[in-house]
Amino acid sequence: MSSDLQLLLAFPGYVEPAQRLAQHLGCTCQAIEVHRFPDGELRVRLPIEQPTEQSTLSQTDLWLFGSLTPPNDVLVTVLLSADTARDLGARRVGLIAPYLGYMRQDIAFRPGEAVSQRIIGALLARHLDGLVTVDPHLHRISHIRQAVPLPRAVSVSAAPALGDWLGRQEPDAVLLGPDAEARQWVRALAERCHRPWDTARKQRFGDSQVRVELPGGDWRGKTVVLVDDVISSGATLAEACRLLRQTGAARVVALVTHALPDAQAEQRLRDAGLEALWSSDSVAHHSNRVSLAPLLAETLQGLSAAEA
Repeated sequence: MSSDLQLLLAFPGYVEPAQRLAQHLGCTCQAIEVHRFPDGELRVRLPIEQPTEQSTLSQTDLWLFGSLTPPNDVLVTVLLSADTARDLGARRVGLIAPYLGYMRQDIAFRPGEAVSQRIIGALLARHLDGLVTVDPHLHRISHIRQAVPLPRAVSVSAAPALGDWLGRQEPDAVLLGPDAEARQWVRALAERCHRPWDTARKQRFGDSQVRVELPGGDWRGKTVVLVDDVISSGATLAEACRLLRQTGAARVVALVTHALPDAQAEQRLRDAGLEALWSSDSVAHHSNRVSLAPLLAETLQGLSAAEA
């Protein structure tokens, strides 16, 4: 998707990061109105009022902005917004979802389970012309287009932005991925900020029950940064942190792309001895430290240049 005319429409809760992106792009950003009825249904209204605005839309690439969290509400908002934008005459409609939900269930682990990655990915592809996301939870496929079959589906890594920030914040730290799935993130981030790294091993027994085994090495007196793509229940990071503190680590902090912990998860991390949790602004959270606006703007400009 590309056009000389671009418009960002932000979902509730994402107006500020959308505005930061709009400033980098030099385009307009407006808020989508979402009303919840007493029975839970959503009413969506796009900020398009005048017939002249509708005619301008025919020359415009319209981008919806908002992460898929809470996933069910935002998914419905995406579908209603995308089809309404088309009804109003938008030339093409894309979604910028820094955090893309429903990606973790990529196979049926037990008979009868829905493979949500494939199902939701196909649903999004039917309603959108483009997708930009950051560090999606992909482990058995190599590209986001395998999950969301769109020619203009793009995933980018937050590692450069996070690595640059961490290099300034903790120049002497050791980086540790809490499990093998985090290997790609911790390696990319460590290479960016030129720090040593390793990964632990994990066994999961439920949503919040895990067993972690640290790699060999001397952690005494060290500052350790736990690195992962997403934190939700906090169980894995908490267990890794507990073990690191038991083996003598002086400080343990965590840096993630997507911060989704609830109050219980945050308390679990504090109880384990985690000193601080830091994240990108992919999801609004008090741990946000790193803006993704420059990265997203560069990605959108790259799409535009590729289609010029």
